[in-house]
Amino acid sequence: MLPDAPAPTTILEAALYVDDLDRAEAFYGDLIGLEKVQRIGNRHLFYRVGSGMLLLFNARETVNPPSNPRFPVPPHGSHGPGHFCFAQSRTDQDLMKARLIAAAVEIEAEFDWPNGARSLYFRDPAGNSIEIAEPHLWT
Repeated sequence: MLPDAPAPTTILEAALYVDDLDRAEAFYGDLIGLEKVQRIGNRHLFYRVGSGMLLLFNARETVNPPSNPRFPVPPHGSHGPGHFCFAQSRTDQDLMKARLIAAAVEIEAEFDWPNGARSLYFRDPAGNSIEIAEPHLWT
């Protein structure tokens, strides 16, 4: 029998894998406007998103064992497009959509879900599927 334990209550961080950190930094920092917390060489970029973090890793680097024994993060990585969804009001989505179009980012889809929440889909430079949805999508 397994001992009782409470389920986690929030997602603290989520990761996407990219092949070019310079392009990712220009996209997520300059275009999307996220606050950069840290960049370590060609290994990773970390961005604050509200109370959580978006971690962008170069999969070619993160499959290697860590170089700092004080932080023994196991090797990891993924290949192929991932998915991440930001929360944003419909009004702010409209503003972001105009910004993305002005930067020649193709909008792949935009629609309202049965509960009335709107989602906007596009790709980052690494091919990851990025969504911006109204916060009530999952309520």
